[in-house]
Amino acid sequence: MTRQPSQAPLDDALGRHREQLKQLFPLPPSRQAPSKVLRSAGITLLLALAVAALAWLNPTYKREHFATAVGERRAVLLNDGSRLLLDSATQVDIRWRLLSREVGLRAGQALFDVAPAVYRPFVVAAGLANVEVLGTLFNVRRLEHDEVRVTLARGQVKVEVPGAAQTPAVLMPGQQVDAIRGQLMPVAKVDASRAMAWKDDRIVFAQTPLGEAVALLRHYRTAPVRLDDPGLAALKVTGVFEAHKVDQLLDLLPSILPVAVLREQGGEVRIQRKPTGK
Repeated sequence: MTRQPSQAPLDDALGRHREQLKQLFPLPPSRQAPSKVLRSAGITLLLALAVAALAWLNPTYKREHFATAVGERRAVLLNDGSRLLLDSATQVDIRWRLLSREVGLRAGQALFDVAPAVYRPFVVAAGLANVEVLGTLFNVRRLEHDEVRVTLARGQVKVEVPGAAQTPAVLMPGQQVDAIRGQLMPVAKVDASRAMAWKDDRIVFAQTPLGEAVALLRHYRTAPVRLDDPGLAALKVTGVFEAHKVDQLLDLLPSILPVAVLREQGGEVRIQRKPTGK
């Protein structure tokens, strides 16, 4: 029978020369198991997709609502340091989003003093118009029929009507723009202090059409004010009046314009054309 050579001498020789063999034939560097590499890459990809989805969805994490009654004025300090001053009969909804701050002006008018936040623009939606700003002082007023007026006192704002084939209007201080019937009107130069005089309890009319003036006065009375004759809407009103004394202004109208003011039971006021010869 042939005997196999003993393995012991060979093991002894390998043991004595193990270090020399390691230097002559170094082992390749250890590598992470393919399954672990793929798992790590998958987690990174999922995190990136989650962040991208959040940025795209821009989710709302908080909602607030503020309103004023007829004749009330209210100052609101927001969590980001922005300040709102709400005029009489005004309603705003605020949505705090991950990447933006959004205010919906449902009725009335408000003065916005916005705290800057480069990565979280402040957007006001009123009627069909959107106003976007990073930090500024501006006034937004809802007129009738979803029409909107934006007046800028400080900073810079962009006003646009989403879906309209128009270039957004970029306002500089002392400029104003109206959005009427889904279209932006030409930018006008104005005295911003007049548009914002209501914060000091004053209403300033400067060759203001009577129809527009009456629409504003409605926000300061619980009972309605009506123009019986649409032809009266183009008459111009000029003067400075106290916002809490709207009824005194209505009583003065016949001495300013060719109109008659009739008061009905319940407080309703009707403005009619003054009869000929009176």
